[in-house]
Amino acid sequence: MQRKLKVGLIGYGYAGKNFHAPLITSIPGMELAKVVQQKLDSAKERYPGVEVVRSANDLFQDQSIDLIIIATPSTDHYTFTRDALLAGKHVIVEKPFTVRSSEARSLIALAREQKKMLSVFHNRRFDGDFKTIRELHGQGLLGRLTDVRFSWDRYMPKVDVSAWRESSAPGAGILYDLAIHFIDQALYLFGMPSHIHADIRKQREHAETDDFFDIVLTYENGPRVTLEASLLRREKGPRYTLHGTKGSFVKYGEDPQEEALLQGLTPAWADWGKDKPDRFGALDLTFAGQHFIGRIETMAGSYEQYYQNVYDHIVHGAELIVKPEDAQAAVRLIELAQESSESGKTIAVNL
Repeated sequence: MQRKLKVGLIGYGYAGKNFHAPLITSIPGMELAKVVQQKLDSAKERYPGVEVVRSANDLFQDQSIDLIIIATPSTDHYTFTRDALLAGKHVIVEKPFTVRSSEARSLIALAREQKKMLSVFHNRRFDGDFKTIRELHGQGLLGRLTDVRFSWDRYMPKVDVSAWRESSAPGAGILYDLAIHFIDQALYLFGMPSHIHADIRKQREHAETDDFFDIVLTYENGPRVTLEASLLRREKGPRYTLHGTKGSFVKYGEDPQEEALLQGLTPAWADWGKDKPDRFGALDLTFAGQHFIGRIETMAGSYEQYYQNVYDHIVHGAELIVKPEDAQAAVRLIELAQESSESGKTIAVNL
């Protein structure tokens, strides 16, 4: 029989409800056993067999729980992850890993001491558009990449004072919320840059935290990588733009998995992760001596692959795709981006 991993989920807000719970329950080898909700019992509405508890200590003390998912505000990530590891649990923590890279390093060391898995939910590695550009780059179809741009354009002109991500709390703002995704993707594609330059701002009236960033990563003998986002862009530009010596790729629109999850769909849906044809990326390149201009079908997104890999790692010893060291490096680049923006200088990258 297939071994079952009993899972406890801390937090049933946006991330816990819309991402983690439906993905956990889509993996045959995982059982969502307990959910921590401080006041409500709403998790039982969709998952009647789940036990709702009020305290994370209930998960830490439950010997039957194998894996704990931490889907709380960033400010709490370090403490919950530390306590879960000390309780002898495998741990997945929502991105960003921690607010400070020093906290991430200490948790990595603790996981090694406890001989437990530690991973961070960098689900955007499994976006269909990112999988597509990774495949294009891996095959060298665009040649040597020279100029790469990742953009996250949103239009949210009013500050939501009730949202913790809009507060002045450590780990709030779009730098930790959105830039962390793009930084992880850049690291996954190109490795560690040699230098970083950033412009981080508050653009909206009454903003308490950053709502704009423009980050440039410099690679020795590699592309210039620009990562940018704003909450004041009504007209959205391309999500991904890649230019190389053999051609270019331009992709508009966001991966459809988040919207599908918000609609209550799961990876069991027949069209899960599939992009709409009118949002396929545009490819303009020279191939086999011919000039090709056209659309290329977006690869299907697969957030469930993250959880399946975690299961396979714990149960079968498969290599972990999202390693905690990767997530720690991303947090370190966030810190260097802040330093660069405050000083107005380009910063040499050091971990």
